[in-house]
Amino acid sequence: MTQQLSFGPLERRGDVCIVPVSGRIASGTHDDLLREKVQEIKNLGCNRLVADIRELDSIGSAGISFFVELYTSITKRPGSRFVLSGASARVREVLEITRVDTILTLAEDLDSALAQCAGAGACVKASGSR
Repeated sequence: MTQQLSFGPLERRGDVCIVPVSGRIASGTHDDLLREKVQEIKNLGCNRLVADIRELDSIGSAGISFFVELYTSITKRPGSRFVLSGASARVREVLEITRVDTILTLAEDLDSALAQCAGAGACVKASGSR
């Protein structure tokens, strides 16, 4: 059985913020919660953000909008970085079908995502790169 959408506590590791996301993001059912979470993350002033989605079971248009809004709000700042970490095959397929994977960086696991954010390589996808 698929879980309801939930967010774990926001964690900071150095200058990287990590937000765990689990369950499923269904359109029309979590709009207020998603807006609140975006605002909370914006208020923290995180310039480097990892969305840990290894326990995200499924994603719809509301989830895609959520991640794109985080991406656009984070990447407005100089030196900012954003990465999705640990996408399941099902979530990755949705991101690929919608071509969101051409905009957002996907990392296999949290350690890889943190390394991308801590290193010189940007977590923000350059146009056309993968």
